[in-house]
Amino acid sequence: MRFLYSIIGIVSLTACGQRHNKQEAAKKAGPDSAVVFLLHKDSINKQLSFPAELIPLERAELFAKVSGYVGSLKVDIGDKVSKGQLLAVLEAPEAAASYAQANADVQSARSSYLGSLDAYTRIVNASKVAGTIAAGELEKARTLMMADSAALNAARSKTAAFAQLKDYLSIRAPFNGIITQRNVDPGTLVSAGNASPMLVVENISTLRLRVPVPESFTAADAATPVINFTVDAQPDVTYQARLSRKAGAINQANRTETWEYLYTNSNGQLKSGMFANAVLQLGRKAPGFLVPASAVATNLEKRFIIRLKDGKAEWVDVRSGINLGDKLEIFGGLTEGDTLLLRATDEVKAGTPLVPKVKQ
Repeated sequence: MRFLYSIIGIVSLTACGQRHNKQEAAKKAGPDSAVVFLLHKDSINKQLSFPAELIPLERAELFAKVSGYVGSLKVDIGDKVSKGQLLAVLEAPEAAASYAQANADVQSARSSYLGSLDAYTRIVNASKVAGTIAAGELEKARTLMMADSAALNAARSKTAAFAQLKDYLSIRAPFNGIITQRNVDPGTLVSAGNASPMLVVENISTLRLRVPVPESFTAADAATPVINFTVDAQPDVTYQARLSRKAGAINQANRTETWEYLYTNSNGQLKSGMFANAVLQLGRKAPGFLVPASAVATNLEKRFIIRLKDGKAEWVDVRSGINLGDKLEIFGGLTEGDTLLLRATDEVKAGTPLVPKVKQ
């Protein structure tokens, strides 16, 4: 047992001696050196590629307003149409019969009104002779005339409504465009409750190029309102589109903002629904702080850089902006000319004395 205690004592003394020697060596060696660089502002611009989609300037799905059968179809897919052009004619015998009945009701109401109006006029003329017509008879004739007048107006309104329904039997183009879908044939029963439209008309003379821009880039400014884009069908051809509008809100589903560009598709070379690759040149109006990506460290609690101040390390919290690949835009409590460590790591604790070694 005494022998075991002797061995433990010898090991403890040896460990203490080694620790003391390391501390003495560290004191003699002095503070560690670290590669640093001076922070300065620079212009921030980056060319980025985003997936995009081409959609028509206008698109209308045409449904039947009233139930009926397709009597004739004047167009097919790929046909160019003009605004107001007749596309299809529906047949609805019930609508025609209702319109005819409404017309007959108007004639009947007109006859009643003209009769009561004539009787009222005669009574008014007769009442000019005192004591000829009682006041109650005069008022009764007036009331009957007004009721017949109201009935005539109601019949006319009903006829106008049925006439409008009759007009719905003619399907016309809402704007200049091209027929991109046809889902009916002559004889097909259609109604307002159909799941698919009879026809789809699209205006592709101008196409909307919609680009979903990630949230981190939405505050950046486009270097130019005109961008280049390509499509998979013609990867060797570059097209240009001009910025038209921005959504002004972030899509909660994918955290992007839609930027819309317009492309004049005068020759119809591009089709709606095509996927595209849009190239945007994004940047800031004013210069900002750009640092090497290695100068920014991230742990479970924060993102920070290490600033050398009075010969000691200081952690400074930062927020990242545009990522340029080898460099990163940062925001935080920094000033131009600060001395920063080129390679930040949480192993370098705040307050650690360091000897700067400026990067050449």
